[in-house]
Amino acid sequence: MDWQNYLYPENEKPLDRLVEGYSNTSIFRKIAFVGDSLSSGEFETVNEKGEAEYHDMYEYSFGQYIARKNGLTAYNFSRGGLTAATYMKDYEEGYFYWDPQYASQAYVMALGVNDLCYGGFETGTVEDIDLKDPSKNKPTFAGNYAAIVQRYKEIAPDAKFFFVTFAKTSNKLFASKAKEHRKLLYELAELFDNCYVIDLYEFGPVHDDKFCENYFMYGHMNPMGYLFTAKIIDSYIDYIVRTNPNDFKTAGFINTNIKY
Repeated sequence: MDWQNYLYPENEKPLDRLVEGYSNTSIFRKIAFVGDSLSSGEFETVNEKGEAEYHDMYEYSFGQYIARKNGLTAYNFSRGGLTAATYMKDYEEGYFYWDPQYASQAYVMALGVNDLCYGGFETGTVEDIDLKDPSKNKPTFAGNYAAIVQRYKEIAPDAKFFFVTFAKTSNKLFASKAKEHRKLLYELAELFDNCYVIDLYEFGPVHDDKFCENYFMYGHMNPMGYLFTAKIIDSYIDYIVRTNPNDFKTAGFINTNIKY
């Protein structure tokens, strides 16, 4: 067996192959999924008045699919409508996902749609971040997003972070913000240690009309869509771990008192 070809197939790019069975994501025994409705398995329905109704069904979230496949524990630190700004407000109010008992070895962060596309927040830059005191970050998306990372680094200093970009889409509203969102996430991954980008804009499927016909139900995904997203996120993390083995060799010690 050529083990190097398993780890590093020649010219492999993220998502060239979707991993079946256990993936390298399973080196993390606890993962938190930080996000909005698309991290919450939210289904959208229309009532008899023609009004949209929204239902967070966490068992259908891509994080829980990943957890069941890999035999790990996943925490949904997410809900429909969340922005980075309201997430920080929840921090001030002591919301459960800041509880140290839920400290995780990895955090998958998928925020930005509600901030940039519906909330009117300025994207901002890394200049909006106070590395010593996140409460002094500017109230831009960059400042609020970074503050979430900074707070979780206080709870789990050695945890790994995976920042998820927007996918390419035929939705003009999302497309108008996708590139600046992606650029910021790469800058944040350079600014903070132990951070990586899951670049769905560059390597993921395009959310065009045909994709949405198969995997969406109104404005949110259907069960197959969340399952497919789980395969993509899981495989992308697997790729990152395989291609950066030295970064992850001590993952088992995260949030323990073991010194190495």
